Amino acid sequence: MKKVFIAATQQNDGKTTLSLGLMLNLKDNFKSIGFIKPIGQRYLEEEGIKVDEDSVLIEEVFGLKEKLKDMNPVAVERGFTENYILSPHKESITNYILNSFSHISKDCEFMVIEGTGHAGVGSVFDHSNAYVAKILDAKVILVSSGGLGRPIDEIILNKALFDKENVELLGVVINKVLPEKYDKIDMLIRKGLMYKGIEVLGVIPYVKELSFFSAGQILEETDFDLITGKEFLDNKISSIVIGAMKVKDAIGYIMDDCLLITPVDRTDMIKSCLNLYRKNDREKLKINCLVLSGGSFPSKSLIKIFKDKHIPVFFSKRDTYSTICILNSINVKIRPKDKEKISLVESLIKNYVDIKRILKES
Repeated sequence: MKKVFIAATQQNDGKTTLSLGLMLNLKDNFKSIGFIKPIGQRYLEEEGIKVDEDSVLIEEVFGLKEKLKDMNPVAVERGFTENYILSPHKESITNYILNSFSHISKDCEFMVIEGTGHAGVGSVFDHSNAYVAKILDAKVILVSSGGLGRPIDEIILNKALFDKENVELLGVVINKVLPEKYDKIDMLIRKGLMYKGIEVLGVIPYVKELSFFSAGQILEETDFDLITGKEFLDNKISSIVIGAMKVKDAIGYIMDDCLLITPVDRTDMIKSCLNLYRKNDREKLKINCLVLSGGSFPSKSLIKIFKDKHIPVFFSKRDTYSTICILNSINVKIRPKDKEKISLVESLIKNYVDIKRILKES
């Protein structure tokens, strides 16, 4: 059985993108491909089981429901770390992971193991990514994001932890490289890491569409009230605009697919922006979502206007600044229903990652 452990130098560098993309591209090469995320920090409740959200994505995309309970054996819920420090149980955690891996990998020809965070994450409960890769006897692919100096520094630092556990680094993938700098970074990062004896398995350009989130995620991850537009929660959000200036100034910032945040008492701003239509579609608003902040709930006359605009409208009881902070904290993740993103990920990994090399060396 072939297997790879996908780790990263930081959170949100692209572990799930690589894991999902590899599985999509290899599904026709093997009779059965398995996935496990031994330790998960952001989990959902599925059928009464706490499962990391990345595992839920893989489970739904590939139809692995019968293996769901083993896809994330350790869910780091609130109080987990504190309880472990007070009562360490390293061996039991190791056994959870090994038993789940055994169940998941049975009859599989290729296994993708997704880590959580950088190489040292999990050390506090004696199960760093480096240690987990060791007990699963898997070679590591390390993902880092754009730039030059910082990724190389972080890759060397992470590699030291894997080296300490005698875990082999198969290679690295550099993700989210700005298109205008792609050729330069691609050449320099390969040369810089070659000097360090580290193989670059891929350099992936930044694709802005993968950073878009949907209006539905606002409903899922905040306590905002949905006023109207439940049927438009799949609307994509490409950027956030704060409507706290003069209307004539704000209009210049309104772009297609943006989300507008404005105080509920700014009826001038609200009405003006609800009459801005796209250049190539005079029936579709420029804004894809509206969030009203502070003050009292909007009037019935305003709500009547909202109902005819085909966008979700939310109300936040907080002030504008606090509302912005909450929206900026939304963690943009690929969800099972994001078919366009999933297809894009498959294409990116196929075109920019040396899959043949991974297959040969894993």
